[in-house]
This record gives sequence, C-alpha cells and structure tokens, in this order.
Amino acid sequence: MKRTLYLKFLIGYLLFGIFGFIVVATFIANTTLEHCRREQAELLYAEATQIANTYAADLYNSETSLEAVQKQLQALSRFLDGAFIWIINPSGRLVLDSSRTLSQEEEVIITGFDPTATGATYYTVGNFWGSFSREVLSVFAPITANFKVQAYVVIHQPMTTIQAEAGEYLNISYLLLILLFLLSLIILIFFTELVYVPLRRITTATEQYAAGNMDYEFTVESEDEIGYLAASLSYMAGEIARAEEDQKKFIANVSHDFRSPLTSIRGFLTAMLDGTIPAELHEKYLRVVLNETERLTKLTNELLTLNNVGARGILLDRMDFDINQVIRDTAASFEGLCREKNISFDLVLTDERMVVNADMGKIQQVLYNLIDNAIKFSHHDSSIRLETTEKKSKVFISVKDTGIGIPKEDLKLVWDRFYKTDLSRGKDKKGTGLGLSIVREIIKAHGENINVISTLDVGTEFVFSLPKAAVMEEED
Repeated sequence: MKRTLYLKFLIGYLLFGIFGFIVVATFIANTTLEHCRREQAELLYAEATQIANTYAADLYNSETSLEAVQKQLQALSRFLDGAFIWIINPSGRLVLDSSRTLSQEEEVIITGFDPTATGATYYTVGNFWGSFSREVLSVFAPITANFKVQAYVVIHQPMTTIQAEAGEYLNISYLLLILLFLLSLIILIFFTELVYVPLRRITTATEQYAAGNMDYEFTVESEDEIGYLAASLSYMAGEIARAEEDQKKFIANVSHDFRSPLTSIRGFLTAMLDGTIPAELHEKYLRVVLNETERLTKLTNELLTLNNVGARGILLDRMDFDINQVIRDTAASFEGLCREKNISFDLVLTDERMVVNADMGKIQQVLYNLIDNAIKFSHHDSSIRLETTEKKSKVFISVKDTGIGIPKEDLKLVWDRFYKTDLSRGKDKKGTGLGLSIVREIIKAHGENINVISTLDVGTEFVFSLPKAAVMEEED
C-alpha cells in the first residue's frame, strides 16, 4: 500500500473541492446569471406592457399630455431601481426618456433601430445600437392604437445590477460548496480512522510476518470485514508459527529416532569388526541390528503414510465387510506377543456378524496400532477388551486396556506426531510416536470420529465409529 491508497483518497478529495469551485465559478455562475437576466426581463416586460397599455396608449389616444406621462415614467424608473424607460417610434426617433426631458427642437434618432431584433424573445442584451457605453438589458413592448403599432415602450436595465444580484446567489452557492467540502472532510476522517489506519496496521503486520516475525501482535477493534481480515491474518500467523514449531519438533524427533538406531547399528557392527564382540556372540547382536533396521523401516513407512495424508489425503477403497471378523483376525495376529506378557483378549462383539462400509485395509491398520499400543502399555497378567456396539446407523469399536493410563494433561496431545508421554518413554522402546496420528487421519478420512478416555494407573480406552453397511440397514 505504501501510503498510495490514502494519498489517492486525499487527492480525490482535493480534486472534488477544486472541480466543485470550477463548476460553481463557470457553469453555475453562467446558469445563475442567465436565470437572473431572464427573471428580470420577465419583470421588466410586465412593467413595459403595463405602461404600453395605460400611460403610453393614453398619450397616443390624446387622452393625456407628454409632460404627465414623463412624470409617471420618472416615478416608475425610481421604483425599478433606476431603469431607463423610453418610448420610441418605429422609425427609431426617441419620443420620451424617463432620465431627461427632451425639448421639442431636440431630435434623437436611434440609428439602426429594429424592433424585430429580439427574434422569438422580447428582450436583447447589448449597448442598444450604440446608445449606451455599457451593457444593458432592453425589453420591448409595443404601443397599439387604432389597431396599429404607434411606438414601443423600451425599458433598459444595466447589466451590472443584474450581475450584482447573480453574484449574491453565487455567493450562496460558494458557501454551500464550502459547507459541503467541510462536511465531506468528516468522511475523510472516518475513512482515515475506520479504514486506512486498520489497513496500515494489517500491512505492517503482514510485513512483519513476511520477515519471519510471527510473534508480532496487533489489534483492530472492528466487527466489519476489515476486523475479520485482521483476525484471520492474526489466526493465520498463529497457525504458521505453530506449523513452524511443529516442523522443528518434527525434524528434531525424526533426527533423534533415526540417529538412535543408526548409532546402535554402527556401534555393534564396529564392535564385531574390531573383535570387541567375540564371534560366538555375533548372532545375538546381529539380531539386535536386525530389530533396529525393522524399527527404521517402520518409522520410514509411517513417515511416508503421514506425508501422503498431508499431500493428497488418504485414498479410500470402501467396501462392505464384517468388522467383527476383522477384529478377531487382528487380535489373533498378536498371539505371540500376548503370550510373552500373559495378556488375554476379551471379545465383546454385538451379533455374530456386523457389516460396515469402510476401507478394510485402513481399518485393519487402525486396529493393529490401537491393539499394539494397548499391549505395550498393559501390565503382565492383564486383559484387553475389544468391543463393538451398534447405535442407529453407526458401529462403535472400542479398544480398552488396564495399563498405565495417560495423564490428563496429555490427553489432547496424544494425536500429535512424535508425541510420547513421559510415562510411555520407558516402556515404548520401539514406538515412533506416529501411530495415533495415522489412526486419527484414517478415521477422519472416513468422516468419522475417534475419542480417548484414560485414567492414570487404571487404563485407557479408544473408541471410534464406522458407518453400517446398507445391507445391515435393510436387515434392520
């Protein structure tokens, strides 16, 4: 933005004022002058017509004297702010002038006088064929007697008088324009406070975030779109900061989880090569190395799974299958591990057959991870409860152990990648901390939910839902 938006608005505001004054000084000035001139012409024409039909008509009908008409016209001239009232015969000879008394020997001829010069109007503006040294408004009214135009009543009004009247109206227009300009200043102030200042704060915050300062804080106290934009930007910065922090933790955890087995592998192989470990013990330590490579393979596979989830989501191959049978089969695959810790499975399955619609391979992975965790953190000589329950169009699957449990403050963090509680670190030697993250992503991809309930030193239960297959709905 770099001040350009405010500068443009300010320039627009100034141009509004400048063009406003130009319009008033030209268009409105001319319009006002024309209006005053036309209005004055109408007034003078009414007076001229009145004179032509009364005093002047009596003069030409020999009903009054020239001196009497002269006095009447002089009085009307004063009433009309000093306007000049003339009576001119068609030949252009001045018969009577309200501003002076003409002698009988004096003959004043208006050279070029043409009463038809007004055209479609009844007035002209000019020096009246050279009779005046300044511009005047001249209004014509014919004097008729015996059905014939005997002469014309002409009233002259100096244009300076009309211009002065127009100037008064124009001053009012200037005052209104100034008032409007000042009132529009309020809009500029509101724009500055409600739009420009918040936008500057948002721009500054954006620059700070672009520079990597995700801890920069700013506030915009507004409930409109700008406030929403500021809140969204602040939220975005928080999410980016959290993502960067997660990325740092991710790299640190990956580095640690790769470095530990690699260090062990390198140490054992070096010891075998230099003779520190005798040949008769090679098989034992090669098995340790093999276990470490399996751990690295598992970590790599889980990282690839999570990467695919983040890049394009989990692609599901949905089908109808019996979740009860999948639970039985998955539990059976842990027979050897359960025998080592003397752990048994309690299968509490609703109905002999419970068909769901989901990706069977992905759900097997979910069950494998949950059961694997349950075995790792269960005590010797304990049991794990695997249960299915039906509710409306959903099937709920529960994996519950009686192991060490999860601290309350850690429950919200168990889904984070590489997260391990302090209690689990001593027991889960081969865990990567990615299993539950994968579980949640798979369940989310199905549009379902998974929850965890745990009590320290009592046990942990994971419950997730799956949709029942259409065939089950028909049977119901």
